[in-house]
Amino acid sequence: MNRIYTIILAGGVGTRLWPLSRTYYPKQFLQVNGHSLFQNTYLRAVENSRPSDIYIVTNELHHFLVRNQVAELGYPVSDEQILLEPSGKNTLPAIAWGVFEIAKKSSDAVIMVFPSDHLLGSSAGKELLAAVPLSDQYLVTFGIVPDSPHTGYGYIAPGSPLKTGFQVQEFKEKPDEETARQYVREGYFWNSGMFLFSVPVFMNELQNYQPDIARLFKNGAPWEELPSVSIDYGILEHSGRVAVVPLSSSWSDLGNFNAWYEISGKDSCSNSGNCAAIDSYGNFVTSEDRFTALIGIRDTIVVETSDALLVCQRDMAEKVGDLVKDLKKQGNPITEIHRLVYRPWGSYLGLETGPGFQIKRLTVEPGKRLSLQRHHHRSEHWVVVHGTADVELDGKHHFIRPGESTFVPAGVMHRLGNSGKIPLEVIEVQIGEYLEEDDIERTEDDYKRV
Repeated sequence: MNRIYTIILAGGVGTRLWPLSRTYYPKQFLQVNGHSLFQNTYLRAVENSRPSDIYIVTNELHHFLVRNQVAELGYPVSDEQILLEPSGKNTLPAIAWGVFEIAKKSSDAVIMVFPSDHLLGSSAGKELLAAVPLSDQYLVTFGIVPDSPHTGYGYIAPGSPLKTGFQVQEFKEKPDEETARQYVREGYFWNSGMFLFSVPVFMNELQNYQPDIARLFKNGAPWEELPSVSIDYGILEHSGRVAVVPLSSSWSDLGNFNAWYEISGKDSCSNSGNCAAIDSYGNFVTSEDRFTALIGIRDTIVVETSDALLVCQRDMAEKVGDLVKDLKKQGNPITEIHRLVYRPWGSYLGLETGPGFQIKRLTVEPGKRLSLQRHHHRSEHWVVVHGTADVELDGKHHFIRPGESTFVPAGVMHRLGNSGKIPLEVIEVQIGEYLEEDDIERTEDDYKRV
């Protein structure tokens, strides 16, 4: 059997899981049962692919989230394996980029494609592997046997049976409730968004149905020239070489909090989450900071973070995405960023903001350091509360210990680092007329952001 490569699509945002999922820390990086959804996807990939044969398509914003989360699992990942989209172009250009990169190493490779934000049961890896013999002739999709007439998924109509699975008769868009019931009665599958194919089959169908995309990749054209199109619309709905293999493994795309509720543990009153409840039934509760108590509440979602609270009926969970769209139109940054923001060197937590000042808690991981930088519109005061700080200030180096501090004037080159064995925690007080993150002039950076 040919060597199996994997493409993981990790560029999505997941607005229907706000306020947990936000632009700078989206759904695929949220933890579910000990690992993030992205990490679970990566672990599924290494069941059948070598770490060096796994390619991840993401964007610059999430580059170091991807890199750090792979490192947490103990696997190496090279720069060549992380493909950074300059802008979102939907699934077909993302997948095609991965295929063209893999083809440079193996022109007849077998490739699995996974969204990074789905949750699958433990048997899924073996079921996926069993479909590999089809990959020489077909673009293989994987269908989920519906347990309800869901209106949030596309459907696949199976046609003639194959040795494994079926030829695809037709793809169906997300239906209304009555149409979904009809699809379930007729034995249609949910479209999982996972794929399997060989390089020659994909390249042939790409050339047949999207020759402009094939030409642009072959010629190394700028990314912005590529059209935005899904693999379903661009190829699968037109090709006669598409198969569907049903999966018996459990599956969820965690598309909203109601889906999260369905896979969560529940108490005797069907409440999920850490809460005290009286005469309350069927609720989903998650809270970062506060203890939650419910009295007389039914079928409700309660999601609390340090800076936002969401309360909605469970049967209206899909509307959270609409709420986020409205907030974005208003220019509200609550959809973009958490108070806790991850950086390649660690993280920072926003503690307080007022006119002309901002207070943060910086955590710098052992062996990491920030860029050599300066700010034109603000000064900074650092107080070390844990660990030892390596400080470079105007070309001079200092060690600052817990309880000690230093002042960084505006316009002065500086760098904060941690050469110790434990995390460094620093309280940073920023003072100035402009405090946004884009007031950074970098001259040297370990993470190539200069």
